[in-house]
Amino acid sequence: MNALIARLGRRLLGGYSLAFFVFLYLPIGLIVAYSFNGNPINMMIWDGFSLDWYRSLLGLSTSLSENALYIESTDQLLAALRTSLVVALSTTAISTLVGTLTALALARYRFRLRTFYRVLLFMPMLMPDIVLGIALLIFFVGVGMPLGKGSIIIGHCTFLISYVFLIVSARLAGMDTRLEEASADLGASPWTTFRRVTLPQILPGVIGGALLAFIISMDDLVITYFIAGVDSTTLPVFIYGMIRRGIKPEINAIATLLLLASLLIAAVGLYLRNRKPATSQDDSHG
Repeated sequence: MNALIARLGRRLLGGYSLAFFVFLYLPIGLIVAYSFNGNPINMMIWDGFSLDWYRSLLGLSTSLSENALYIESTDQLLAALRTSLVVALSTTAISTLVGTLTALALARYRFRLRTFYRVLLFMPMLMPDIVLGIALLIFFVGVGMPLGKGSIIIGHCTFLISYVFLIVSARLAGMDTRLEEASADLGASPWTTFRRVTLPQILPGVIGGALLAFIISMDDLVITYFIAGVDSTTLPVFIYGMIRRGIKPEINAIATLLLLASLLIAAVGLYLRNRKPATSQDDSHG
C-alpha cells in the first residue's frame, strides 16, 4: 500500500513538473516557431518556412511586398538597439562598480546605521516599477534635467546597484576572511590583498551581477517608458510601440533574437564562472 502511494506520488509530481515546464516554455517555443512563418497576413496560420522577417529586420531584400512589412524604418530599429546597448553597457559598468564597492564596505566595516543602510539598498528591488518610474520622472522634471540617455542610465542605476550588491554580498558571505588576514600578516598592502586575494574570490559574483544588470537594463520597459526622451527610444519601448499597433510577425523575430542574445550572455556567464583561474610559476612561489 505504501509502495503504491509512493509510486502515485512520484507520477503526480512528474506530471506536475511536466505541465509546469510546458506552461512556462511553450509560449516561448511558439514565438520562435512563428518567427519563421512566411504568412504575412495571419501569423497564427503556418504558410511555410521563411527567413524574410529576419531579413527585413536587417534591411536585406525579401520576397515580401511592401504592404507586408510592418517596421516603418529599419534605421529606427537599429537606433533603438544602439540606444539600448549604450544604456545597458553604461549602467552595467556603473552599477557593478558601485554595487561591488558597497558590498565590500558593508561586509568589512562596522558603522552606525549599517543595518538601516542595508535595508535601503533592498528598497528599489521591492518597489513597484511603475512607482519608481513616476518618482524618477518627477525628480528629473523637478531638477530640470532633460530626459534622454542620461536620465535612463541614472534611473537604471538606482535599482540595478541593489541587484549587484545582493549578488556580491552573497559571495562575500561565503568567503574565508582568514585569507585576507594571512595576506596582511605577510606584509601585503591593502591594494595587493584586494587584487590577489579578495577580487579572485568574489569575481564570479561580480560577473554574475554585471550580467544580470546588463540583461535587466536591456529588457526594462516600465521605468524606461517614463524617463526616456523623444530621441532616446530603447528597444523594449520600440517593441511596445509596435505591439500597440497589433502583433506583427516581425515582433516574433525580434523576440527570438533577444532570447538568443540572453542565452549567449548566460552561457558566457556560466563559462566564466566555472573557468579555473590560471596559475603561473611565479604565483606558486609567491
